[in-house]
Amino acid sequence: MDGVWAGARERVLAVRERPHWREVFGADWPGGHGHGFRLEPVLTEPEVRAVEQGLGVELPGEYRDFLLQVGAGGAGPDYGLFRHRVTGPDDEPGSGACALPFRPEATDELDGHEGAEPRPDDYADDEALRRDHAAWQARHDTLHASLTDGTLCLSHQGCGYYTLLAVTGPERGTLWDDVRAVGEGVQPVTLQDKPRVTFAQWYLSWLEHAERTAAEGRPRFRAS
Repeated sequence: MDGVWAGARERVLAVRERPHWREVFGADWPGGHGHGFRLEPVLTEPEVRAVEQGLGVELPGEYRDFLLQVGAGGAGPDYGLFRHRVTGPDDEPGSGACALPFRPEATDELDGHEGAEPRPDDYADDEALRRDHAAWQARHDTLHASLTDGTLCLSHQGCGYYTLLAVTGPERGTLWDDVRAVGEGVQPVTLQDKPRVTFAQWYLSWLEHAERTAAEGRPRFRAS
């Protein structure tokens, strides 16, 4: 193996041997639900092509190579990476929203639409208010759902937040936070001074942090 993922699988699995691995966020959770620094087996090239056929898109290179060289899910940022199964014979190829264009500007469009919600004070006719509000709500629901078009959901951050990988459009290969749970739409993941973060940057940054935490324990504040 060579390239960006050289030795990554071995590094992830080795973290569990370090004394403080349970202190890494998401690794150990009551009821055995933490990722435990376990990884799914890697996929074969035909299996990755089957995943792509099911999604209706060609996966960005860094994530595609991760599936081939590191694992099909398991240990990773937040509560770990979701496993993306190989499609079966009864699955309809490309039936989901992954192949649709990813439009980050849709978050601003939704914000503007929310500001235009029909208000009772502007209507003398209740029936007209109900009609216009129903149309507004239908458009709101469509915009809200479309925010994640063209993305693949990678992980659950907790509290209804998710991490997405853009798989279509100009932002293809970059990471995004799904923070619709708090009304903030979909926002780019940032890392230090990087305004855009790729999958490998995101995952390897987490791995370096996990290795340090597992070896040394969580940083403690020192009294001055």
